[in-house]
Amino acid sequence: MVFKKRTFFGEEPERFTPPQPAELERRVANLLAAAPGLDAAEITVTCRGETVVLGGRVATGEEILRAGEAARSVPGVAEVVNRIELAKAGRG
Repeated sequence: MVFKKRTFFGEEPERFTPPQPAELERRVANLLAAAPGLDAAEITVTCRGETVVLGGRVATGEEILRAGEAARSVPGVAEVVNRIELAKAGRG
């Protein structure tokens, strides 16, 4: 039996290697930390394959939306589960 080299239109096919969960978490967390108008200090990022789960608390509903949009923009993210909650106002 003879095995031929795999080709795609004469070229060797590109190999897709999904990002490791820790690498994807790091990229999403870094983007959230740098996102304008978003305080990501209390946001957690967890990956399950290509699904990113966001958790924690922020001050406004707009920040919840921004965090989800930012996470979706990271290459390698297929889905975002946004579990971020609004922080309760402190009593003083």
